[in-house]
Amino acid sequence: MDNRAEVREFLISRRAQVSPEQVGLPAGTNRRVHGLRRSEVAALAGLSVEYYTRMERGAISGASPQVLESIARALRLDDAERAHLFDLAHAASPVARPPRRRSSKGYVPHKSLQWALDAVTAGPAFVRNGRMDLLAVNSLARAFYKDCYEMPGQPANIARFTFLDERAYDFYPDWDAFAEVTVSILRTEAGRDPHNKELHDLIGELGTRSEAFRKRWGAHNVRHHGTGFKTFNHPIVGEMTLAFEGLEMAAEPGLTLTIYTAEPGSPSAERMQLLASWAASEYGTAAQPRSEWTRTDS
Repeated sequence: MDNRAEVREFLISRRAQVSPEQVGLPAGTNRRVHGLRRSEVAALAGLSVEYYTRMERGAISGASPQVLESIARALRLDDAERAHLFDLAHAASPVARPPRRRSSKGYVPHKSLQWALDAVTAGPAFVRNGRMDLLAVNSLARAFYKDCYEMPGQPANIARFTFLDERAYDFYPDWDAFAEVTVSILRTEAGRDPHNKELHDLIGELGTRSEAFRKRWGAHNVRHHGTGFKTFNHPIVGEMTLAFEGLEMAAEPGLTLTIYTAEPGSPSAERMQLLASWAASEYGTAAQPRSEWTRTDS
């Protein structure tokens, strides 16, 4: 992935989303660009037009944190966009060390992680990477994402399911919102880990096979996705509205532990219990076939 192109397209896309009125500038009648002009961003950030223009063309290497903060304020970036800008600048640095990311191929969670996942019995619990591969799951998560697991290819991947499987349109009642979130997560990860071949391969596959993905990828939207509510239409038990919490794993940089739970006593909680019963009959106590997750080296 070309970092200079990423920087250029991200800054241009953010500049286009800020109107002159939002930053106290006159709109005028002879504007040829959407949003702010480069000169206006430079003035708001306290930079020369020449310097900001070089940065917007991708020459972000060496930019100080103070300069990046000034640009973030001028473009009214939210927390996720600001972090993405800093990630892009870090990736452009000639001395930047690539983040340590575990490959999804052959990934085997430590047995204590599997124990922790299996201890969650009231809702799906799973570990994913920034590519949205499902790397470790409890039995409820395996049942929850049954359609995702039925797609060819390993490991199961939420992004591939969202854009390349027709069943996703039923599973996600608000498919457009889920699609936006999925692309934003991938775009955020691309900024954090720009040299990840597996991530590039997935983005290339989705871009080639899905027009819906291509359109959203070009928007350069990013987001932090840590907590909230989502509604699903599960093929076995029907509609459930679930709260979710996503936790970054300190021992495994780049991996996120997510737990879905239903409000106690709600219809969704009753359906989750039905799904748990179905999972117990379908999978037993193991979340996946034993050979997929059990370590051989203890």
